[in-house]
Amino acid sequence: MPIVTPGGGYQPRLTNVEPTLGAGWGGNGVVLVCDDTESIRRLLRINLELDGFEVLEACDGASAIALLRALQLEDRLPDVILLDAHMAPLDGWWALSEIRSCPRLSRIPVVMATADTVCEDKAAMLARGLDACVQKPFDPEAVVDLVAGFVQEGRAHVPQLK
Repeated sequence: MPIVTPGGGYQPRLTNVEPTLGAGWGGNGVVLVCDDTESIRRLLRINLELDGFEVLEACDGASAIALLRALQLEDRLPDVILLDAHMAPLDGWWALSEIRSCPRLSRIPVVMATADTVCEDKAAMLARGLDACVQKPFDPEAVVDLVAGFVQEGRAHVPQLK
């Protein structure tokens, strides 16, 4: 199974949360792609941009967290974060822990790409704070669909001005 969510279907963490995410900042949304393999970042960037997303890139956990902190100061956060599980020197699991420990960042859906068995264990996904898991190798179009679902769900909770 290439994509797994804890509830067996699409169930984002954003329900009933005041949105302060990047909706509207980059067309269909803004996605942070963090992977140490440049070809995977490029593959995801191309597919996401074809669907109208703005893509930010980081090559490891530390650079992803540094970028998120800088964006937070500008009050511009991505709608979704895609993390590779295994990167050096600081991996996606470390970055996930940092993201979940920050109140504003913790509201952003995080999708982990991994060959690990955590994708098969929904309880382990929830325990680690994941919103979804993408089993490697993955179908980039399925990842785009997953990202689009998280962005649409987040925008559904944006208060409408009257």
